[in-house]
Amino acid sequence: MRKITLFLALLFASAGVFAQTTWEADPNHSKLGFTVTHLGIADVPGHFDKFDVSIVSSKEDFSDAAIELTVPTNTINTRVEQRNTHLKSPDFFDVEKFPTMTFKSTSIEKVSDGKYNVKGNLTLLGVTKPITVTMNHRGTIVNPQGASVAGIQILGTFKRSDFGLGSKFPAPMISDEVIVKADGEFQHKK
Repeated sequence: MRKITLFLALLFASAGVFAQTTWEADPNHSKLGFTVTHLGIADVPGHFDKFDVSIVSSKEDFSDAAIELTVPTNTINTRVEQRNTHLKSPDFFDVEKFPTMTFKSTSIEKVSDGKYNVKGNLTLLGVTKPITVTMNHRGTIVNPQGASVAGIQILGTFKRSDFGLGSKFPAPMISDEVIVKADGEFQHKK
C-alpha cells in the first residue's frame, strides 16, 4: 500500500510539472512595434526586426502566464536608415554598450475574459523599472499543420525619461511617452 501511495504522489507531482507549457512567438507571424509623437503633431512608428519572447503557463486561458522578452536593440527599424543609425547611437539606445533590452513579468491579474494586467520589469540602457502592460489572449486554435497556436497581444506605455532614453531630445520634439504594441502567434516549444 505504501508503494502505491508513493507512486501516486510522484505521479501527481510530475503531472504538475508537465502541465506547464512554454509557448514561443512565431517570428513570421509576430511583431514588436512602438510609436512616439514627433513635434507634438505626428505619430512615428517603428519596430524591432528581431526579438525572443516566451510565455510559460499551466492554464489554457493564460491566467497564470509568465512572460520573458529579449530584444537585440540594434534591430530597431523605423524604415528611415538615417534615423535608425541615430537611434542606435549613444544619443538613444547606445547599442554598442547596451546590446539588449529585456522585459520579465512579475505578476498577472485577470481583468476580464482574455484580458490581463501584467506587471514586470523593463531593463533598458542598464536601468530596470517596473511597468504594467495589458495582455489580450485572443484565442487558441489548432492550425492547418495540427499545432496549437495562441494569439497574444500586448499593449502598454513607458516614459523614455525613466530610462534616460534620448534625454537630449525633450518633449514635444519627441514624446516622453512611448506606446508599445506587440502582436504574436505563439506555438508550443518543441
